[in-house]
Amino acid sequence: MSTSNVLNVSRLASIPTIKPISKFDTIALWFVLPASVLMLATLLLPIFFVFVLSFTNYELGNLELSFTGLENYMRLFQDSRYWKALWQTLQYALIVVPGSVLLGLVLALLVQSIQRGRKLYQFLFFLPVTATLVAMATVWKYLLHGTIGPVNHLLNSLGFASVEFFGDPDIVLYSLSIIGIWQLAGFNMVLFIAGLMAIPQDMYDAARMDGADHPLDRLFNVTLPLLSPTMLFVIVTSSITAVKVFDTVAVLTQGGPQGGSDVILYSIYLEGFQYLRTGHAAAMTVTFLLLILVMSWVQTKIIDKKVHYS
Repeated sequence: MSTSNVLNVSRLASIPTIKPISKFDTIALWFVLPASVLMLATLLLPIFFVFVLSFTNYELGNLELSFTGLENYMRLFQDSRYWKALWQTLQYALIVVPGSVLLGLVLALLVQSIQRGRKLYQFLFFLPVTATLVAMATVWKYLLHGTIGPVNHLLNSLGFASVEFFGDPDIVLYSLSIIGIWQLAGFNMVLFIAGLMAIPQDMYDAARMDGADHPLDRLFNVTLPLLSPTMLFVIVTSSITAVKVFDTVAVLTQGGPQGGSDVILYSIYLEGFQYLRTGHAAAMTVTFLLLILVMSWVQTKIIDKKVHYS
């Protein structure tokens, strides 16, 4: 047999054979099909339709529409209210994300250090996550009320003047941020507790033998490095949740006073369901989705370099 024939035979032998689809694979595909169709119908198709509508002048309830190209996006970038809402959304996220992550980490460390009643504290701190945010927003509105609120009564008893937490455009965003931190901290605590439980006790014993006797030494040299994958997940999910703030704004301030709490999702709601400018609202939604994608990608790229997966 010639050398060329040997090479051809070896090449044919190296080509992977395509196995026929078995009966088991067919059954598995049928099981996956309903979930795939549901995901397509509830996630991908709405995003596609929003993207298409962003290039039209469609108004909610109108039976006619026409394509306008990039007109909605051009108007959007020239809209000062849009940029103000975007900036205030980022301000809110810059307050809520570090606050909720740090508070959740502190609560997790404190709860894990408790020997008795640990489950009770986990339940109590997780309650804000299970509570309906609209109902809790009403409670916060009473607590921080400028006239009858218990917080202002406490300030008055200490000799301070009353504060309009939701009536002052300079501080309304900070008041909403407090509610956001309160809402997210319990969920972040549960995630950090799961990460802490995955750290082997041998690592702490080895750190003590190396001279890390102080709890802070073990925290910075063992706990935080091994908790970094959980930290990355918590930061990304908290950021996405923070920029999606809507409920508290809609219930407590409606974007006021004087636009001091106008955030991007509330602006989209007004454009689409109050002013009925669906095409313009769709363009705002597309830019909002792009913002979340870019923000998550940047956070992952930056923080992932400092994550210890081993």
